[in-house]
Amino acid sequence: MNKLQKKDYPAYFDTYIKVLDKDLSLLEYLEQSLELFEQILYDVSEEKYEFRYQPGKWTIKEVVQHLIDTERVFVYRALRFSRKDKKPLAGYDENDYVANYEINQRDFHKLLDEFCLLRRSTILMFEDFDKEVLALTGEVESGEFSVEALGYICSGHVLHHLNVIQERYL
Repeated sequence: MNKLQKKDYPAYFDTYIKVLDKDLSLLEYLEQSLELFEQILYDVSEEKYEFRYQPGKWTIKEVVQHLIDTERVFVYRALRFSRKDKKPLAGYDENDYVANYEINQRDFHKLLDEFCLLRRSTILMFEDFDKEVLALTGEVESGEFSVEALGYICSGHVLHHLNVIQERYL
């Protein structure tokens, strides 16, 4: 992995960067995390779709919707910063997003398909970015991010949640 500097993202996101423990490029991580998502989640049995490993925790459907929502938010940030938009962006509360949407009414495989299409779109966008664009930065409520860091965070975020799903749900 290209070594990101601490200035490329707020410390809160270290969890998602640290899970990227191989020497892969940004695009390789985006592809790899999509492949793992497909391998793990398309084989989940139906009785697990709405399973909670503990009261108050999200179901697998809710986790997948969270991955979709977060990917959209982070990619929107990367798009804005890649276009040199310097207006600070608001943060978002992922718990509110889950609480305010009847996710468990959704078809599980449509959720999976939606994420996969979204990730493929993310890959296409990042493929077009050169070193100069990847180095551009912007402000979010939680701190400053580089475009490149947002791409790595997208990958690490998915890998983090896949690890949780494997450890606590399956």
